[in-house]
Amino acid sequence: MQLIDRLNLGEGFSKYFRIDAALDDGLRDEVFRIRHSVYCEDLQFESTRPDGREIDHYDAHSVHCLLRTATEPFRPVGCTRVVLTNPRDPAAPLPFEVSCAAALDRSIIDPARLPRERIAEISRLAVHRDYRRRRGEEHTPVHIDNSDFSDGERPRFPFVPTSLLLGAVALAELSGIDSVFVLTEPRLAAHFGKLGVEVIQIGQPIEHRGRRIPSVMHVEEIIRNMRPILHPLWHLVRAEIGRGFDETRRGKGQQGSPATHTG
Repeated sequence: MQLIDRLNLGEGFSKYFRIDAALDDGLRDEVFRIRHSVYCEDLQFESTRPDGREIDHYDAHSVHCLLRTATEPFRPVGCTRVVLTNPRDPAAPLPFEVSCAAALDRSIIDPARLPRERIAEISRLAVHRDYRRRRGEEHTPVHIDNSDFSDGERPRFPFVPTSLLLGAVALAELSGIDSVFVLTEPRLAAHFGKLGVEVIQIGQPIEHRGRRIPSVMHVEEIIRNMRPILHPLWHLVRAEIGRGFDETRRGKGQQGSPATHTG
């Protein structure tokens, strides 16, 4: 057994980080500012904005998670979002359905034929520059390296990208989503596979801010098949994300999806 397999990842995570469902304006503002620092300033994938917030029209029907340091003052670490189908126009395509229209193999899965309220897309996974300082990480929004799973004297676990992925899974589960689509780097998909997260390729790679593979993950299978090492971390992330959903629903006095904002 590798040394890292004997670690309690939930305890390790909680020493350094906290993760929240960004369901109010204040937390969403922090998400949009992380995205601006990564996608607009560092990587220049998007144009800089005068207000320092990177927002697009999909945010009006998305749910977000925000990763910060565990103690005050809470410093921003990373974020991601789950884009839900537009409740006013469920047939409207998700972002990947536009960029991958010609690349999808619809014999594997055809998102247009699935119940639209049960599918979503994970996107805008970003890590603040202060947590992307290792060599080779400067030009990618998020990174995992083979050394993250090594048996060295100081084994490290990729808490940041893994907790953001699990945060997105929790957002999807709590939003009633069965299948999540993602455009992912081949290396990132391979590393998530080491954790028991099956990322299924559903089309030919495309050039979209680098080489990206259109893929699908099934929420129930992710939860059922994830490696035992992830269970403490998953339960912690799921509880923290769920707390935000519960508080929002109590505040609104309703059980609907929290993704009804205007960004």
